[in-house]
Amino acid sequence: MIARILGRHVARLAQSFPVVTVTGPRQSGKTTLCRTVFPEHRYVSLEVPDTRAFARSDPRGFLEPLCGGAVIDEVQRVPDLLSYVQGEVDSDAQPGRFVLTGSANLALLESVSQSLAGRTALLQLLPCSLDEVRLFPGAPLDLLATVWTGGYPAIFDRGVPAGEWLGAYVATYVERDARQLLNIGDLETFQTFIQMCAGRVGQLLNLSSLGADCGITHNTARAWLSVLETSFLTFRLHPYHANVGTRLVKTPKLYFHDTGLLCFLLGIRQPEQLRSHPLRGAIFESWVASEVLRWRVHRGLRPDMYFLRDHKGYEVDVLVADGERWLALEVKSGKTVATDFFAALEALPRRITLPPGVRRLDRAVVYGGDEARLQRDIRVVPWSGVASLFGE
Repeated sequence: MIARILGRHVARLAQSFPVVTVTGPRQSGKTTLCRTVFPEHRYVSLEVPDTRAFARSDPRGFLEPLCGGAVIDEVQRVPDLLSYVQGEVDSDAQPGRFVLTGSANLALLESVSQSLAGRTALLQLLPCSLDEVRLFPGAPLDLLATVWTGGYPAIFDRGVPAGEWLGAYVATYVERDARQLLNIGDLETFQTFIQMCAGRVGQLLNLSSLGADCGITHNTARAWLSVLETSFLTFRLHPYHANVGTRLVKTPKLYFHDTGLLCFLLGIRQPEQLRSHPLRGAIFESWVASEVLRWRVHRGLRPDMYFLRDHKGYEVDVLVADGERWLALEVKSGKTVATDFFAALEALPRRITLPPGVRRLDRAVVYGGDEARLQRDIRVVPWSGVASLFGE
């Protein structure tokens, strides 16, 4: 077990809010984190059938012994319980009374927004960032192994081979969570859909094409993608298109939260296969985007991430709106810095008008090598130094 970065922010917000809700994918470490941060709180899990039945049949009786402080796990299993939690905290708003965890499915988010608006801090715990992974003994050190293994803590905690663990994770997700989230009946086609999404990582999202390739309608593809997003398998990076003088693409790009899972879905069974894989660049881009996302959400910050692309092919891979400072990233998987790495970033100041209040535009190339330097007034950052872009 390691100390997760989000832990100190959970503890801080529990001093102000009567309820703290931690959502994220299954097996990202939510339960361990909350039980570690709140060791004096009672712990109950709504995954246990008789506990779940008690919470559904007698919610007031269920909450009565927990009112002094409790961690309630997998709360999305009994979404109606949150209305009764609301009543409890309205009568006694002592900070940190309830800590709720759960997979962020549609039912949970709707219940939180309806019942606990203004009463709960809502945080996300994603798989481990690179800095967290390296706290585990025996963590991978090179780029290919790091990207291929991903960041689910159970792989490192239990010493399970990554391929075996991820295979079981996909099977469990498809067979169980897909049914719970959207009552998907055709699980074989849904699994094909997930693999098709993996094959489109880093690309502009075209739901019609994606649906056609899977033999499903555009609306079904949209609904199934929402399942992947609300359970934190995938996320969309939306384009930045305000105050720019050229016609811009307004379609989001698709990424995976965990590149270990992404590699498994793509049939990559050994790290060395990544070296010559045709999607190596897109996989690395997904890894960098997810690292930036983790850095922000694990500190309680909004993602505020975009990309920039026009209809002539000009593109900046990642834009981060970090208050008065914006950060533009070009992502390249190669280990050798080439002159064309800098072209898009050098042109950026002429192509973008930043919002009022933004005083600085920093630019950086993140690449698959190991050396850091300043070149053409642009930072060159190795893959292992993404956190340094934010002062760490």
